[in-house]
Amino acid sequence: MGSHGNKDGLDDPLSMGISGQLTAEGHRLKARVYFADTDFTGVVYHARYLEFLERGRSDLLRLAGVHHSELAQGRHGEQLSWVVRRMEIDFRQPARIDDILTVDTRVENISGARIFMAQTLTRAGVLLVEARVEAAVVGASGKPRRFPREWAQAFMRRPENVDVDRRS
Repeated sequence: MGSHGNKDGLDDPLSMGISGQLTAEGHRLKARVYFADTDFTGVVYHARYLEFLERGRSDLLRLAGVHHSELAQGRHGEQLSWVVRRMEIDFRQPARIDDILTVDTRVENISGARIFMAQTLTRAGVLLVEARVEAAVVGASGKPRRFPREWAQAFMRRPENVDVDRRS
């Protein structure tokens, strides 16, 4: 896991909070709905919810010290990347242009090469979207790679759910 300090530009007061924050349960990110996120009626287009959820997952990784650029450069012994293996989404209520959304991401379990996350999108405490995500770490060949122990410790807020020695 690397320390990027000023490289991310997050030491700049204007950038503070751009990646959200780690919480007791996982990670929280605020995001505004822009015109580009909506369909012609001003409601968020269904595929855009995936992007809000991705930002939450990516920023959880970043704040936990795992940077996509370092994975791609092979700084962990080989080139690695994340792939989403499975996603289940329940759309409860629509988000609309100018809404401020809260993206909460929680790691539920880590096993072998897989990580299981629960995510919610809310607006002022009202649940809009729930998602369950199964992602995996893969090498350049596309084959699964065991989840590094130090990552598991950084992501999990409930250590009893970590089983990095179990086969994926």
